[in-house]
Amino acid sequence: MKQHNRAARLAAGLMVALGAAGWAPWASASEPARAPDFYRTDYGECIQGASADVAVWWCDAVHKIPRGRDVPDKAGPAARLAAARNDHEAVQVVLRPSRPLKQLTASATDLKGPEEAVIESDHVRVLRVYYHFVENPTDKTGVRDWWPDALPPLDQPLDVPAGQNQPLWVLVYVPRDAPAGDYRGQLKLQAEGFSAAVPLELHVWDFALPERNHIETAFGFSASNVFRYHGLKTEADKRKVLDMYFQCFSEHRISPYNPVPLDPIHVRFLPEADPPRAEVDFSAFDAEFSRVVEEFHFTGYRLPIQGMGGGTFHARREPRIGQFTAETPEYQAMFSSYVKQLEEHFRQKGWLDLIYVYWFDEPAPKDYEFVRKGFERLKKYAPGLRTMLTEEPVDALAGPVDIWCPITPRYDHRAAEKRRAEGERFWWYVCTAPKAPYCTLFIDHPATELRVWLWQTWQRKIDGILVWQATYWTSSAAYPDEPQNPYEDPMGYRSGYSTPRGVKRFWGNGDGRFIYPPLAAAVPGASGPEPVLKPPVSSIRWEMLREGIEDFEYLWLLRELIHEKRSRLSAGQLNRYQRLLEVPESITKDMTTFTTDPEPILARRAAVARAIEELLSP
Repeated sequence: MKQHNRAARLAAGLMVALGAAGWAPWASASEPARAPDFYRTDYGECIQGASADVAVWWCDAVHKIPRGRDVPDKAGPAARLAAARNDHEAVQVVLRPSRPLKQLTASATDLKGPEEAVIESDHVRVLRVYYHFVENPTDKTGVRDWWPDALPPLDQPLDVPAGQNQPLWVLVYVPRDAPAGDYRGQLKLQAEGFSAAVPLELHVWDFALPERNHIETAFGFSASNVFRYHGLKTEADKRKVLDMYFQCFSEHRISPYNPVPLDPIHVRFLPEADPPRAEVDFSAFDAEFSRVVEEFHFTGYRLPIQGMGGGTFHARREPRIGQFTAETPEYQAMFSSYVKQLEEHFRQKGWLDLIYVYWFDEPAPKDYEFVRKGFERLKKYAPGLRTMLTEEPVDALAGPVDIWCPITPRYDHRAAEKRRAEGERFWWYVCTAPKAPYCTLFIDHPATELRVWLWQTWQRKIDGILVWQATYWTSSAAYPDEPQNPYEDPMGYRSGYSTPRGVKRFWGNGDGRFIYPPLAAAVPGASGPEPVLKPPVSSIRWEMLREGIEDFEYLWLLRELIHEKRSRLSAGQLNRYQRLLEVPESITKDMTTFTTDPEPILARRAAVARAIEELLSP
């Protein structure tokens, strides 16, 4: 989605569809809170040998830890992880001092494995979990409290107040050439009057995840927000920082809508030519797009089509090239010349499968004729360009739509199977909707939700996921004069859609915001006139998306191996492996019944990993 307050239309439709269950999809922040999962205390292990005045404990990364949570009763010898090669995995190491802890630092040692194998400490990053005060809970799942989300690097000493948890996010990347087996190392903690060494144990599975995903991803990215917050003026600085953001996208297996914001395709329309035509210059685009696809392994590009018009359910723009409307012969000649060149160029480059045309967002029934005509106009001249629409399948639009992308509650599997039989594909999306009881993208929801979303995606044969924005740090309506500090105010506020200046209307905590500017650029100009040439800051939700995508790749690998090795498998073996491709009810039973405990996910992933190893063995 581009910017998305579909509430008027979707709320009405979803309330009708789901009202029997007694659920309102846009639950008010004033509704009674129910967040038992946030305050759970049945997970985690104390690290043996920590000091008397600083408790140290650990847990899986798929937990959001309240600041005031008690130290777990259970003890354990080490923080434990398991990952494939070319895989990321994290744990949280939590400090809870009984006195103020000054100048905390943390560093990881090398991880030493079988036969003198080493995963160097450069592959172990230590981030600190940043807490945001949620003043206005998104819905009935959230509560007014400090919620963890941003993950800035622990690159300078940190003071930790007494009586509060401070988690450290210990993120391990397993190189593609790391031998399988068990590795051990330490996380060394140091502060005034305190030191500790937390044992780390990593099991590396004997296979590697592919470089390029087998699920498509499409996330909005605002280069202008990045330039504004970082204070970037020169092209060199812009390119340097953009690459830092795209590296972050790539490491998380997510593709931005537009990975070449400084190198567009240049088009010159020539209405005076005989016949009227378009001149298209791909030179700058080709050079940069080739680089980012090769270097960052992106899976898609949202191709803008000039002159096509567009819009949303709220407002639309009519198709026009200069003074010529779509009915004129001049428009038709120039438009056909233009889009034919696009299709032929992308075909020659082998990029047609990366391109999608997403020109209208969330049409209402009143828009269907307009949208259909636009798609048919494009397909008449460039049938090979993939078209995508953020809408569930409707007969009035069937035919020229290649990819349907409904909001998750609107996905109907039986209807989708009929469209798949016609060769059409499905993505789906989340945004300010849905809210509880669905899987959502909000800060004040369980960490499992975005990871479970990818298991639901696999379960329903969905080909791609979409989110309207990843860098929505401020709202021009809510913050018309000074831009929002996304660390201090976690709410995603409505903008556009005729929202009056100075009015704060809630979309949800963290909506449109998965990565943060570095702390030095939390507001534009915070660090003075010099540009901030630092990488973006990840979030727990961004990490959970990556974990879910990696889970998807585990399942994809297992399915491919079953197909490849099928002839050598007994009926019992085949049945056992195929059952692992099913998503168990312990992870997700249906769209609104799913785990908020990571254990079922981690157990299933481990079972899938063992099956992959078995199938790869001679």
